[in-house]
Amino acid sequence: MTTRYTKDHEWIRLDGDVATVGITEHAQNALGDIVYVELPEIGRALEKGGEAAVVESVKAASDVYAPATGEVVAVNQSLDGAPGTINEDAEGKGWFFRLKLNAPEQLNDLMSGEQYKEFLKTLE
Repeated sequence: MTTRYTKDHEWIRLDGDVATVGITEHAQNALGDIVYVELPEIGRALEKGGEAAVVESVKAASDVYAPATGEVVAVNQSLDGAPGTINEDAEGKGWFFRLKLNAPEQLNDLMSGEQYKEFLKTLE
């Protein structure tokens, strides 16, 4: 399973034809303590780059964008009662939703882990 990253600090990990999406460690650090997450509904069609979810912290509310086009097939229900999971494990248990991808080749346009690390250096 390869993880890809966006310039908006989302990650996407493909497993077969379903991809898991969340926000990066960098994003959760920047947000601070996360207090609420609004997840997309199952069955919703998302366009690459379109708004998919909202995450609210003590500092700000931020949109989470779809890294690829597809249909939402699952959401992480555990975030409803425990949004802090994102702070604890942003790139693991803190995932947001799963997408059945329409065009998996869109992931080729995203950054690898190494490229994302290099991108973060440009933000310092």
